[in-house]
Amino acid sequence: MRVEFARADDETMSTVATAEWNGHDVTVCCDDDALRAALSRAFRKTPVVVADDASYHQLGSHGDVLVQPGDLEWFRAAAGVRASTEAGLLARFVPGITQGGFDPAAGYRDFKDQMERLDERARR
Repeated sequence: MRVEFARADDETMSTVATAEWNGHDVTVCCDDDALRAALSRAFRKTPVVVADDASYHQLGSHGDVLVQPGDLEWFRAAAGVRASTEAGLLARFVPGITQGGFDPAAGYRDFKDQMERLDERARR
């Protein structure tokens, strides 16, 4: 999975940094040393607290969610929550694969499983 970051005050949303999740580690690419350091801190391997966001909840739950490090869900939370808070950047998730996508027949899978499945296919 790849994330492109843009400055919140930039109307053109030009990419200033990227981060990639390979299934185990995060690789941050940025020309600005201070920004690279801020993003590296954002992707430190510690739990991320996500405010009331339905995409992180199990069925029937509500409130804040603590996402543990080590999987794609954590990477998504760190990019969306920490990077915007600590580095002042907006995250834009870039698909790693251009084929496949939404499968109405796979409606029995939850969002996390679908994302991991697409990401795994992109790495092959």
